[in-house]
Amino acid sequence: MNEALTPQRIKPMSATLANQIAAGEVVERPASVVKELVENSLDAGADRIDVEIEKGGAKRILVSDNGSGIDKEDLLLAVSRHASSKVIKLADLEGISSLGFRGEALASIQSVSHLKLESKQVSAELAWSLDCSMLYSALEQAVDSDQSPQLLPSTLPTGTRIEIIDLFFNTPARRRFLRTERTEFKKVEEVFKRLALAGFDSAFSLKHNQKPLYQLPAASSFEEKERRIGAVCGKPFIENAVYFDREIGGMRLWGWIARPTFSRSQADMQYFFVNGRVIRDKLISHALRRAYQDVLYHGRHPAYVLYLELNPTLVDVNVHPTKHEVRFHDSRSIHNFVYHSAHQSLADDRPAGSVNQLENSVAADNFGRRVFQDTANTSAAPQQGYMPLAQTSAYGAANISAGFGGSVQSGRTAGAAGTIAEQAQLYQSLASTDGVGAGNAQEDLPPLGYAIAQLKAIYVLAENAQGMVLVDMHAAHERIVYEQIKNARQENQLQLQRLLIPLSIDVSQQQADFVENNRELLEGLGVWLVRTDPERIQLRQVPALLAQGDHQKLVEDMLSDLMAQGSSDRVTEQINEIISAMACHGSVRASRVLSLPEMNQLLRDIELTERSGQCNHGRPTWIQITLDNLDKLFMRGQ
Repeated sequence: MNEALTPQRIKPMSATLANQIAAGEVVERPASVVKELVENSLDAGADRIDVEIEKGGAKRILVSDNGSGIDKEDLLLAVSRHASSKVIKLADLEGISSLGFRGEALASIQSVSHLKLESKQVSAELAWSLDCSMLYSALEQAVDSDQSPQLLPSTLPTGTRIEIIDLFFNTPARRRFLRTERTEFKKVEEVFKRLALAGFDSAFSLKHNQKPLYQLPAASSFEEKERRIGAVCGKPFIENAVYFDREIGGMRLWGWIARPTFSRSQADMQYFFVNGRVIRDKLISHALRRAYQDVLYHGRHPAYVLYLELNPTLVDVNVHPTKHEVRFHDSRSIHNFVYHSAHQSLADDRPAGSVNQLENSVAADNFGRRVFQDTANTSAAPQQGYMPLAQTSAYGAANISAGFGGSVQSGRTAGAAGTIAEQAQLYQSLASTDGVGAGNAQEDLPPLGYAIAQLKAIYVLAENAQGMVLVDMHAAHERIVYEQIKNARQENQLQLQRLLIPLSIDVSQQQADFVENNRELLEGLGVWLVRTDPERIQLRQVPALLAQGDHQKLVEDMLSDLMAQGSSDRVTEQINEIISAMACHGSVRASRVLSLPEMNQLLRDIELTERSGQCNHGRPTWIQITLDNLDKLFMRGQ
């Protein structure tokens, strides 16, 4: 008889083996252990959490906190499987607000390491310790072993201290899959950063091989939170980030979103939290990518630290063992809320009445940062009617050379005063017939000030209250034209065009069913599709701007998006690409000499145009160089 067919008796697993199998879901590497332990500390209300790592975490992990602690009688239960203080009955799963709740983390960790647990509650006279390596030995001997480790008194102050020694010592196959010490610690450090960003109310510290790396005090005020963001994500991020806070229908989204000019080569600075829990969600990622879709350079990734708060009953966090993924009950509303909040915040990022001084060098591509507080009734600032440079009444004024061999074109007349107040008065006189207000000298300057000169017929030099502004005139004008064309298209809605010869496309039966059942959705995107056979559809109408495009690829991509996620941006993306090309060709070109009124009109248009901080490809359109920056360059005051 074939041995493979020999009946095998069913036997219960040993408790140790069951725990080790469970550990495969919870404990992937040292970073997984740190995540579970620090989350428990946060749930315990700790306002001080210290993490110490040795050899990337493979040798030793120590997490100590000053939280509420564990009762002496509960220490053994704490390292038992499926024991929890957070979920008692089925109804508790409907609205989980704590970070940990599965009740298996400590049991899984102790099954693949030497774990020592010490804890003391506020009301307890003594702290108590539990050496779980003794528990492991007892479980190894027999399933129903009545042996258990002793609880010993300890000198620990209020809180909990958990030490993990020799992770995976008894599972050598898994230990071999660990990477180098440097790689494993980088994973630990990333987990530490996420948790530090989630718990502003707690102080955090991190050491590796006895070397202190992070000392993060608790952060309650806005300024303290920004300092923590800067310490975790780096000072350049916070200097290039826009803060916003929007709330609608019981949902609140707040945090910091980086300007497109601060893009990344990888998606390594994207932190999104739902009710304090860091998550990775395709729905959220799609919404944020869409918010950046026409301002980010191809192949680059946005950066953000964002917090979504909503009723816990509206989100299911119990869909993955690592708790990184969630499921929203109304995913479409969440997607739209996140998209519109981020999109509008980027759109509102225009030169403000005052531009923050920067500490970076002149070469940095960052500029003044605005803070936005908004509600559901937010509306964009009114757009200034666009006046093409070639058609403005005073734009025919002659350019006057400033005597720099033609390399700099100045807007000053001979003998004109050079102070910014005098420049304002001069601009008032020049622009009085243009309807372009210039303000009242120093106390009423516009954010970007007034033009002084044109450099190499590429850049506009302007002076404002903070110092000097440099404008890439082609990039800035391209964004202005682009936004104007987009607004005009949206006001007139989609212009549609019937195809002279309908295009037949072979599809799957599921795709054909989708087309047949979602005609209104497709027509809302400007695409008229008709099912003609069980596995064939016919395209009869497209948006007019896409009349010359690759219609079959457009339809295939649209259907793929719609069937996968319920929405598609293919039409909008392709229309925006066409508009972008039109704006590029229709904007003022580098090497064109501008008059003073033309330069000032460009500055005013930048101030009133959404997303004016970057061109359609994500490059900066202007930068601020403060007087302090200039003083440092010339060592004034040193």
